[in-house]
Formats: sequence, C-alpha cells, structure tokens
Amino acid sequence: MPLPPSGWALAILLGLYIFTGLIGHDPWKNDDAVTIGVVYDLVTGGHWLTPSLAGRPYPDAPLHYWLAAISSQLFAWALPVHEAARLASGVFTLLALTFIHLAARELHGREQAPAAPLLLAGSIGFLFHAHEAQPMLATLTAHTAAYWGLSQLSRRPLRGASCFGLALGLGFLANGLVPMLPLLPIAAFVVWRSEKRQRAALSVLASLLLASAVAGTWLLGLLLSSPAYLAAFWQVELAQLSDGAQPLLSLLHFSTLLPWYAWPALPLAGWTLWVKRRQLASTPLALPIFAFLVTLAVNSAYLGARSAPALLLLPPLVLLAVPGVASLRRGAANAFDWFNMITFSFLAALAWLGWSAMVFGWPARLARQASRLEPGFVGQFSSFNVAFALLGTLAWCWLIVTSPRSPMRGIMHWMAGLTLFWLLIATLWMPWIDYGKTYRPLSASLAKALPAKRGCIADGNLPDSLLASLDYFDGIRTVAAQSAAGKDCDLLLIQGAPRSGGWQKLWEGGRPGERRDNEKLRLYRRETRKSHPGN
Repeated sequence: MPLPPSGWALAILLGLYIFTGLIGHDPWKNDDAVTIGVVYDLVTGGHWLTPSLAGRPYPDAPLHYWLAAISSQLFAWALPVHEAARLASGVFTLLALTFIHLAARELHGREQAPAAPLLLAGSIGFLFHAHEAQPMLATLTAHTAAYWGLSQLSRRPLRGASCFGLALGLGFLANGLVPMLPLLPIAAFVVWRSEKRQRAALSVLASLLLASAVAGTWLLGLLLSSPAYLAAFWQVELAQLSDGAQPLLSLLHFSTLLPWYAWPALPLAGWTLWVKRRQLASTPLALPIFAFLVTLAVNSAYLGARSAPALLLLPPLVLLAVPGVASLRRGAANAFDWFNMITFSFLAALAWLGWSAMVFGWPARLARQASRLEPGFVGQFSSFNVAFALLGTLAWCWLIVTSPRSPMRGIMHWMAGLTLFWLLIATLWMPWIDYGKTYRPLSASLAKALPAKRGCIADGNLPDSLLASLDYFDGIRTVAAQSAAGKDCDLLLIQGAPRSGGWQKLWEGGRPGERRDNEKLRLYRRETRKSHPGN
C-alpha cells in the first residue's frame, strides 16, 4: 500500500473503523441509552420539534435525534431502532473525518493532509464515542467543518463563509449554544490575521446571519407551537453559562485526561511546537494553537472535563499535529512504528486468547476471571464473526510486512492497529460486553413483576439511561416521585438503598455484574393502612 494512503485505501480503512461495532449490541448506559431513548420516543410519539424521553420533555437541541430517527426509519426493514439509529453516528464520524482532511489540506497542503483523519480517528478518546449514539459527534462535525470554512476564508471568502455559517447554525441545532461558543473568538482571530480584514469581517458577519437563520427555524417553530418547551430549553442553556464548572479543577482534570485521550495527536502536536518553534506565528500553526486554547478555556469554564465534550479539543490538536508526522526524525519515527506494530500485535493476541477463554474455557484461569466479572455468561461460537476477525488479523499481518518506509508509516500502523483491535473486540468480545451492559434482561424481569392491574409508577432517583432503557425494551414509564402525580402512585421504583416505612418490596434486580447495594433496582408497593375497630 503506498503511503500516505489516499483514495480507496484510506476510505476502506476509515469505513471499516467507523461502521464496525455500530450494530450488534443493545443500548448501553449513559449517552448511548439516553440518545436512543429520545429517538425511540420521537419515532413512536412523533415529537419532532420537542424531543422527549420516556414521555417526559427532554429540552435539548434536536439535529442528531432527527437524523438518527430518520436513519432508524430508513433501515427499519433490516435493523432494530437502536442499531439503525447508531448509523447516524457513523455518518457524522465520516463527515468529521472528511472535514478535518479538507481543513488540513488548506492549512498544510495535499501531501500531508491524509495524516489528519488518521490522527483524529486514531485518538483513543475518539474511539469510545465514535461507536455510540452520541449527539456530541454532530457538534464535532460542525467544528471540523467550521475549521475548513475559516481556513479558506481568505482564498475563497464566499465558500468559506458559507461553510462556517452552516457549521455554526447546524452545530447549535446539534448540541446547543455552549459547545459552539469557542468558534466565535476563533473566527475573530482569523479576521484579525487576515490581510483583507474588512472583507473577512463582512464574510464572517454574513456567516453569522446564515447561522442565525439556520438555528432560528427550529427556535421559531418552538415559539409558535411550544413556548414552554422553548423556555425550558433556554433555561438549560443559560444554566450551563451561569453555573460554571470549576475551571481550575477542570483544567487539572484535563491534564490527566488528554495524555491518553488525545494520543497520539497530543505528543505529535508537542513535537510540532518544538520543531516549528520559529514558525508559530504562521497561520497554519497559529490558528490551531489559538483554537485549542480557546476551546480548552470554554470547556473548562462551562462544560467540565468530561469525555464527550473533550472531543472538541481533538480537531485543533490534530491540525497542529499534522506537520509533526512528516517532521519526525528517523529514529523517533522508527521507534513509534515499532511500538505500534508490537503493541497492537500483542493486543490482538490477547483478544483472541480472551475469546478462546470465553467460548472454549481455555485458558481456564482467564475463563474463570471472565465468568466472575459477568456471572452466567455462556460464550457461543459464531463462524461469521470468527471469519471476519481472522480476515482482519491476516490483513494486519500483511500490512506490517508490506508497508513501504515512509514518515506516514507510524501513524498508518497506529490507525490500522487500532482498527484491528476494535474489530476484534466488536466481533469476538461484543456478546460478553453486551451481556454485562444491556438492561434488556433487567427490564424483562421488572415487567414480569409488575402487577397486572396497576396505576402509575413513581421513581425517585432513576438516571435518564435507565428510564430510556425501561421504556425502550418494555414500555415501562414512570413519573417523578416529587410531582403531584407521583405522590399518588401506589408503586415506587428506585435505585439504591432499600426503602422502608409504608412500602412493601415486590421485586429487586440488577445487571449480572452489579453486586453493590446502591446499584440494585427495587420495586415497592405502598402498604394499605389497616383501619382500627371503632374508627
């Protein structure tokens, strides 16, 4: 394979990375389950303007839910809702990789540009979110498109401004106001550095008007049809700006998160800063440096050092790291390449060994450990999955033997190795992982325990992911215990410490690996008060 990869070779590698693992498992805890729950509610209830979760209003920007719902309908003939909805994440990921490639081509030239999508997709933190139903992926796509638009603002002002305006408006529709805030000072920075500032300023102003028109269509629809929902949405948005996220503590957390989350883009960006230290004022370097600092500041101040918003730090790091790939010294490049080949060959061997333990019970010690972590799991041999995994392993062996020497070989082997590892996990380990993460058996058990004749079910502290899963799997919906309706419910569903004092426990359950008391789900019925004689 010639390096750097391009055309079909790059497309096949990235396509295999993106779409492997999007299907084949149930909704999982946190964002994946919540997003699929909102999509399911949208599909079944038709609340296109006002997304809701398990029958409750869920004030959030709707773009990702819209596209996921459309995807679930297009592929309803072949896939269940949760798997078809995740295909929208694959599309957003593919678009993000495309736009970061285009932005790198504008800043660093056509020859170095293929390193950008390899670095972004190869970032360890990106791997976790690229294969779940995650609205932040749509925001990431908007950011990468915005960088492409801003990078061509001087050369092609109309196309650059149009791209930036659409990215800003659609990004707001994807995740609200706060994640898009960093792009405003970045645009001002580009205008300030432009040789034709007046033209650049007018272009950015026009792009802001375009963004307002795009975002305003949904807001106007809410104002006319559901002003209460619009007020709730803005309340959530303003709360993010007013509550704060302890910026100094968030910066400290980012210092421990980014070294593994942004690997290998972060060290390569650091190398670029060193080797190009006399060129830091040039636009190809100054733009990503400023963009990273601004995004880091906004994330620390308003979004916190959480994994999903940290995705927005990756595009500027990647754009800064691209020149570092080609400028690595031969010794460092060879060491990085050997590290990648040895690491992922070892991880691939471990993945096959773990699969053997789960399916065949060998090695016995490893099989006992897998059974202890997920009690009751029984591994099944799938000839299709094994054949696919074996084909990927053989392709990896062929790649590391035949790849020509090139400055791009190290990052190519990293990306290919990461793709292989994820492919092995998705094909060989996914049944074991899904067994421990799905709420499907728990929901079915609860459904059987519910009285045939019942009124409402109150919940005191259930997380959104659990509310979404119960509704998706068995149509179990609850009302908030503190609401007027919840206070009159005869049934109470809680997670955590047992409830006493006027409540009789009907059922208790949890996922196989949940052993702690505060992880258990419990169903109670209100005790009827016995009347005393003479009263």
